[in-house]
Order: sequence, then C-alpha cells, then structure tokens
Amino acid sequence: MLVAGVSQRLLGKVAIVTGGAKGIGYACASCLGHEGCKVVVADIDEQGSSRAVSQLQLEGVLAAAAKCDVSKKHEVDQLVAWTVQTYGSLDILVANAGIVKGAEFLDMSQEDFDAVLQVNLKGVFLTGQAAARQMVEQNKLAPGRGGAIINMSSVNAVMAIPTIAGYNASKGGVNNLTRCMALSLAAHNIRVNGIGPGSIMTEVLAAVASDKSAMNRVLSRTPMGRVGDPLEIGQIAAFLASDAASYITGQILYADGGRMALNYTVPVPG
Repeated sequence: MLVAGVSQRLLGKVAIVTGGAKGIGYACASCLGHEGCKVVVADIDEQGSSRAVSQLQLEGVLAAAAKCDVSKKHEVDQLVAWTVQTYGSLDILVANAGIVKGAEFLDMSQEDFDAVLQVNLKGVFLTGQAAARQMVEQNKLAPGRGGAIINMSSVNAVMAIPTIAGYNASKGGVNNLTRCMALSLAAHNIRVNGIGPGSIMTEVLAAVASDKSAMNRVLSRTPMGRVGDPLEIGQIAAFLASDAASYITGQILYADGGRMALNYTVPVPG
C-alpha cells in the first residue's frame, strides 16, 4: 500500500487541486497535504469535494472545499480570489479537472467534442492563467517566491485511441500549452510541468477490472504488468511542486508502467 509522503517539504504552501473530489485529483490533494500544504479541493461536484475534504481532514490535512466549473472564467477567478482570501497566498496549482466522452469519430457530436475541450484544455488555460497572475504578484512582493503549476495530461496526448478523439486532442493541447506557459512564466520564477498518466486504477478503470479479457488488453500494453495507483501520480505532483524539482520546467513526466516505450504487446498469464 502506498502512503503519501510525510517529509513536509511543502510546509506552509497553499495549493489548489481542480477535479480534486476523487481519483487522481484526490490523490494529488492528499499527497500535497501530507507534505504540509494547505489544500483547496475544487470540483464541479460540490458534495464530492466536501466529502473529499472531510476525509483529508481526518488524515490531518488542512483542506477546504470549493465548487468550480473550470470552463467558466468568472468561477475560476473567484476560486483563486477565495483561496488567497482564505489562506493568504497561492503557491501550487494542480490543473487536474477533466472529462472524456466516447464515440466513433464519424459519430461524435460537435457538442461532445466541444464539451471535452472546454474542460480539458480551456479549463487548464483559465486556471493556469488565473493562478499565474496571482503568483506573478507574489513574486513581485517577494522575489524568488514564484510558484509551481502542474497540468494533468495523459499518454493519450501522443497515443491515440480512435473512440475518444476529443480527449486525445485536448491532452495533446495540454502538452503544448504546458510548454508555452513554462516559457512565458519562467522569468517570474513560476515552473510549469505536466504529468501524463497511463492506466491508473480510477473509477473508470475499476469498472473495466471486472472484465478479465478487457483487463488483459490493458495489461498487455503495460510492461510492468500492473495498473498504477492514483497515489503514484499524486507523489509526482508533490515532487514537481517542491524545491526538489526547482530546475524542471516545460516537461511532461509520463507515469505509464512503460507503455510509451512499448512497440509490441506482452503476454498476460491466464
């Protein structure tokens, strides 16, 4: 069982995690919190974010819940303003909120395609811009303070699945947006990186796990022979947010069990 880090290397920092109510987002919030962060769990699911915060508080994490639709600029701006009003600053953003809508390419509706890009790409732009503006002002007051932004990408940014074209396109956009942000914000001591998860045991994959043949297909393209744990992504987020990653910016770190290195499938017992 993985345990979130306890080094307290982020003690006193303030973080926002979007899409933080469950799955990878919750794991990021947990890992940041156990490293000493005050964490705002932002999610469009207000009840979900409240439940997540209750659990984090039981674990000793200082956390607060906020409702936010990351595709709406006024809600994102309010989220950042409320965070600063509540905790005094904003040092870390994990832009994790995302959705997926599946259909064959010829059947995909314009509405579904737009909906995915609104959350997955525009949402990263809006949250990143709002957070960065706050971090720039903080850096002016305390030169060198800056901040860290972590955008959640995917192996599907570069490896296409034809039935989720909108998701693939959105994550490809996130990768290049991450690089653009890193270049634009480096002078302000703000680092911007991305994480590209492979197959991680979230609710979506858990629904597949009961189908042995489907899981075998997942594992056949994962050289390490297992799916990832959300905490393995959360721990990367905590690392990228910390001074241990102080010279890293503009990078996408893939945590995929070796999938992107693979050009063949591997046998799965049974």
